Amino acid sequence: MKAIIGKKVGMTQLFTEDGAVVAVTVIEAGPCPVVQVKTGAANGYDAVQLAYGESKPKHLTKPETGHLAKAGLGPHRHLREFRGPTDLAVGDLVTVEAFGPGDHIKVTGTSRGKGFAGTIKRHNFKRGPVSHGSHNVRAPGSIGQSAWPARVWKGMRMSGRMGNEQVTQRGLVVVDADPTRNLLLVSGAVPGAPGSLVYVREDR
Repeated sequence: MKAIIGKKVGMTQLFTEDGAVVAVTVIEAGPCPVVQVKTGAANGYDAVQLAYGESKPKHLTKPETGHLAKAGLGPHRHLREFRGPTDLAVGDLVTVEAFGPGDHIKVTGTSRGKGFAGTIKRHNFKRGPVSHGSHNVRAPGSIGQSAWPARVWKGMRMSGRMGNEQVTQRGLVVVDADPTRNLLLVSGAVPGAPGSLVYVREDR
């Protein structure tokens, strides 16, 4: 199981040997030390916990500091657990060298927040008629019944905050890796704004 934590740098493009243009996302990933390894016998499931981004001690709680110190590590800002069997051990360092060109991966990040949005933008609803006298301009239409249940069902697709939620993009491929600068070049776009945190895992 391959996994690493990083941050999205931005997008650029590469030219292949046959002259084709490939849009890629640049991810600055790792190095990520292994904080804890969980096994099915001891914890009920297999997983590995990685740390990312060195921090000042004042930005961590005492339990977090003690948890990292138990693994012989200093303060780190981010901790993330990735489920699956692994050959890593506590103290190992995960870098972009774990990934190579052609690897299929999935990337999880927080999508851009777009604020309050109506149903047409948020859920791709159709608008009402544009004929003379129509008041259904960008309204969502009927949202329930009258006699029963005489209320609006929970979970109706309505206006509200759009974006700013966890999104996982699958079907991505590693185009290139630069271990000297801790960079991963991934085909296509990944969720989030430049500088946001992303989690990269192999996509089986």
